[in-house]
Amino acid sequence: MPPPIPVELEPHSPDWLDAAAREAQRLAEALGPQLVAVHHIGSTAIPGILAKPILDLIPEVRSLAGFDACQPVLLQLGYEWWGEYGMAGRRYATLTDGATGRRCIQLHVFETGSPHIERHLAFRDFLRAHPAKARAYEAVKLRSRDQHPDNSHAYADAKSAWIVATEAEAISFYRGG
Repeated sequence: MPPPIPVELEPHSPDWLDAAAREAQRLAEALGPQLVAVHHIGSTAIPGILAKPILDLIPEVRSLAGFDACQPVLLQLGYEWWGEYGMAGRRYATLTDGATGRRCIQLHVFETGSPHIERHLAFRDFLRAHPAKARAYEAVKLRSRDQHPDNSHAYADAKSAWIVATEAEAISFYRGG
């Protein structure tokens, strides 16, 4: 399990979109046909709100078994492999910036067809389309950070209820409902 890290929230940076695209390209070159797409999720994908400066990406793969065989490739790219990390059907890996020692990317790998892909994309797109909801989420993030400034795991847990409560509305929006 990756150790918890301090929670630092920064204003949105347009550089995050470019950095996500660069990493998606790097993953595509390394993983080849196993990779279907790379989706940029999380707060760094939502303009206008504070975010931890850590890119959350979903590499969507053809099969988890095939992706598991790519573990050595991911390690060569500098990622640490954490396996399912508490969520069946997911593979989790983190990348730390060698110069700063700070985590900079988190991969949440799912197989095509996983409902978790839709859930994450729906939440992202819903907040992009509803600025008031995005600001409400930012307020939750700030409260959670203030309660748990040195523990990213507890911070994530503190946000969880709001996220879950918003997901049904987000999925309905995403499906055009």
